[in-house]
Amino acid sequence: MTATTLARAQANLAQLIDNVNYTSSPVIIATDNGKNAVLVSEEDWNSIQETMYLYSIPGMVESIIEAGKEPLSAYTPYDPNEEW
Repeated sequence: MTATTLARAQANLAQLIDNVNYTSSPVIIATDNGKNAVLVSEEDWNSIQETMYLYSIPGMVESIIEAGKEPLSAYTPYDPNEEW
């Protein structure tokens, strides 16, 4: 994660946003009063929100970890024509 000053961020905001979107690397924007902010891409922010939501569901993390241990051969391929 990189850092920049508020003045530098204001002067180069468009480029800063482009870089954050291209690299998916957040940028700390430091202020004189120590109340800093972090600039992240919208895509990364949405991912963070989804992760926080999944962590809030009791048992969800454990379920995902367990599912990740199962071999892919244990699953039936998706068939869009299958009737439920």
